[in-house]
Amino acid sequence: MNLTTDTTQAREAMVTRLEGRVTSAAVLAALRAVPREAFVPADTPLEETYSPDRPVVTRRDEHGADTSSVSAPSLQGRMIELAQVGPGARVLEIGSGGYNAALLAEVVGEAGSVVSIDIDPWVTARAVECLAATGYGERVAVLTGDGELPVEGHGPFDAILVTVGAWDIAPAWLAQLVDGGRLVVPLRMRSVTRTLALRWDGDHLVSEGAETGGFVPMQGIGGHDEHALHLPDPDGGYLTLRFDDEVPAQPHLLDGVLATAPVEVWSGVPLAHGQDFSGLHLWFASFLDGFCRVNADPGSTLSGLQAQTWFPFGTAGGDSFAYLAIRPLPDGGGVEFGARAWGPDAVEAAERLNAQIEEWDKAGRPDHAEIAYWPDGADLTAAPGAAHLRKAHGVITISWPVAS
Repeated sequence: MNLTTDTTQAREAMVTRLEGRVTSAAVLAALRAVPREAFVPADTPLEETYSPDRPVVTRRDEHGADTSSVSAPSLQGRMIELAQVGPGARVLEIGSGGYNAALLAEVVGEAGSVVSIDIDPWVTARAVECLAATGYGERVAVLTGDGELPVEGHGPFDAILVTVGAWDIAPAWLAQLVDGGRLVVPLRMRSVTRTLALRWDGDHLVSEGAETGGFVPMQGIGGHDEHALHLPDPDGGYLTLRFDDEVPAQPHLLDGVLATAPVEVWSGVPLAHGQDFSGLHLWFASFLDGFCRVNADPGSTLSGLQAQTWFPFGTAGGDSFAYLAIRPLPDGGGVEFGARAWGPDAVEAAERLNAQIEEWDKAGRPDHAEIAYWPDGADLTAAPGAAHLRKAHGVITISWPVAS
């Protein structure tokens, strides 16, 4: 068996595993046609290259943070499906790796066009090289520039696919999108990302599909760093609280809080083994005051024995904070949600988190919400009762089912 046979079989096996999750025949055909191994680092193992759910990092910064990657095939396939493009479509891709652009070129065909732009010259040079080597060099226009800005000399587009994590929607994207076109974007909402398929509905955009999945963050004008608060751990490590847009007014009040005894408060809300609760994350982002992501550094208390009894979401305010915790149910059939908290007002912080767990449970544990984006100037009174998240160029509204 030679290398060509190996890669062909690996590609076919990947597509077989994706069938059912990716349903478009055109997208499956593209995944079957494009040699993914040509777009990942040469030393990437074949099983990693063709893992349906595994991204491959292609570039890191000086601190070791990922700045460019080839996303997981399952996510790329679903994003192209969400874009609803076909033969003859004009597509703009923001964030260049080469592989996704080649998939798009297969789907839109010779009559269509694909433009891919990235702010990093290293990334675009690599994409050009990989596309040329695989026969897509003439079918994809690769540009170097800030994708937040208008793409001069190109467009309008039937679909825009953003393949990096975005904090907001750039006005240029909306200006370049044709009537009836779709914007597919991984949009960060208070540290929780959903890849949305957005289309115009009057003066605002509504989501007609959503996927979970992680992306490297956007660079340039559209970049938006989280605010990190590092709390020293008595064991010598750090617990890091990351806030998207709501930073504690007096963060120094949390200094030394981990030296106090933790408090546990339980919600009475059970979760069966294997049951999905990703909807709770977005619920927290919608309603939980002081919402933050929680990361435990190696060597900290939370990276040790407690590592399997908590999740990286919490709430901080004043001199106390709490994070989402679980404990086994007595019958062994699952776990119970609760909160573990520190500080003089630890019980209050824990109860604040538990209150949202209970509200989510009363609402029927919804796993999705209606998400809309209202550019500046749109009539927000048309979204009564929704959670509002302010962005630089507009407002995101998240509407959940009402508890019965």
